[in-house]
Amino acid sequence: MEKLVFSNKTKELAIQDAKLKLEEQNEDNLIINEISSKKSLFSKKVEIEVIEKRELIQFIKEYIQNILKQMGFNAQIEIFNKEDVPTYRIYSDNDALLIGKNGKNLKALQNVVQQAIKKEINNSFKFVLDISNYQEKKEKHLVYLAKNIAREVASTKVEVKLDSMNSYERRIIHNALTNNKKVYTESIGEEPNRCVVIKPRED
Repeated sequence: MEKLVFSNKTKELAIQDAKLKLEEQNEDNLIINEISSKKSLFSKKVEIEVIEKRELIQFIKEYIQNILKQMGFNAQIEIFNKEDVPTYRIYSDNDALLIGKNGKNLKALQNVVQQAIKKEINNSFKFVLDISNYQEKKEKHLVYLAKNIAREVASTKVEVKLDSMNSYERRIIHNALTNNKKVYTESIGEEPNRCVVIKPRED
């Protein structure tokens, strides 16, 4: 994965230099990290590090493959976008073990990869790991759970606090009920114990 450094009087000008050099008009396709900003009496210089998002996406795939190989898994990985978020779907020779009880091993693997990427690019990057179609099934289950509890909250007018979830799972709950006219959702607490509360709307 290539990291390019650009500098100019402002961050905006440095980004323009990067876009010209990489022939990339869409800034969303670049990972940009400001390295330094120096200001003197007569001049200013901002330095940025730029990585093409497509290279990072490929780097993550290779990183996951290396981890799985070291763990003794034979696996294939497919990459696709879901709501503009890269999803890595893993097909292994032991999906059940890789997923773990209630997805514990899968969550641990995602956390390891997230921390490695954050260290690599000095920034966070949103992506999803899936084993076969485990996350897809889990998403359907969470939507079903959210709608069932929403009906209960709408009927009883008593809010319900769900178990702690990661940001991906919380987003599924929020999205499932975003257009609900009888209830609304809020996230409360601190990571890793942050959770969603489903509350009744006032009539």
